[in-house]
Amino acid sequence: MDTLTALLEGPKARSAFLIKSVFNPPWSVRIEDRAPLSVMTMLNGSAWLLPDGGEPVLVAPGEVALVRGPDLYTVSDARDTPVQIRVGPDQRCSRVDGGEDVSDSMALGARTWGEAAGSVVLLSGTYQDPGEIGSRLLTALPPVLVGPVDPALVALLGAEISRTEPAQDVVLNRLLDLLLIGVVRNWLAERGGAENDAVTGPALRLLHDDPAYGWTVEALARKVGVSRAALARRFTELVGEPPMAYLTGWRLALAADLLLDPATTLASAAHQVGYSSAFSLSTAFKRVRGVSPREFRAGAWPAA
Repeated sequence: MDTLTALLEGPKARSAFLIKSVFNPPWSVRIEDRAPLSVMTMLNGSAWLLPDGGEPVLVAPGEVALVRGPDLYTVSDARDTPVQIRVGPDQRCSRVDGGEDVSDSMALGARTWGEAAGSVVLLSGTYQDPGEIGSRLLTALPPVLVGPVDPALVALLGAEISRTEPAQDVVLNRLLDLLLIGVVRNWLAERGGAENDAVTGPALRLLHDDPAYGWTVEALARKVGVSRAALARRFTELVGEPPMAYLTGWRLALAADLLLDPATTLASAAHQVGYSSAFSLSTAFKRVRGVSPREFRAGAWPAA
């Protein structure tokens, strides 16, 4: 299994919130929904993405921006345009000046909102549940990622987003996933050679294919055909962490996705990802992710 497949193998969009927003400059929208991941692209015009505590990023036509929550951010026509609209956790929109709820009054039709005959058209999709993306991907992504995407895919999303055909939500969820996959795939390719490296690539595939196996650095090195020292050095250099640390993160990410299913017991999740008992998984989960499996299931999502 390659790295991209491993990152995107978890649950996909099921109830994502998608909308086409139409504006005329000057415009500025403050996003305070704290969603785990948001995807935005421009159908017409460009926009500034202004993350709290981060550098402003211009999103041009042909680009897609991924914003990892729960941090807040602003989207506007210019870096200095005052915020006019605030989007809350329930996707309700209100004016900053006076607090008037404009969610319904500015609706322009199915999944379309904003100003009639606006010159700027922004398409956005929000994954509202961390389980829709996969814990490993959320952990791996930077807070803001902007990259190119196939223009035909953006045009297709723009054409489909306002339609009300049967199963339209399913169609839109899959298109949103394709946008996400396209950006992440390009991002991984730009990061360089971990997947294609003669040492690190096979090691990653072994860990992804059988995370429950009792891997050690020695066993992994033997399978790859190099020394322990060579594997540890090369893996850390290209992946950014030692093999066993990576394996721990991968196992816990898989466990987190499994635990989103209420029918999965902690003991069953532990067995599937390579822990000897529910207690050992719970201990590792709490140490690495900052919350217990029970707290995680109750919705106490870690900030990372």
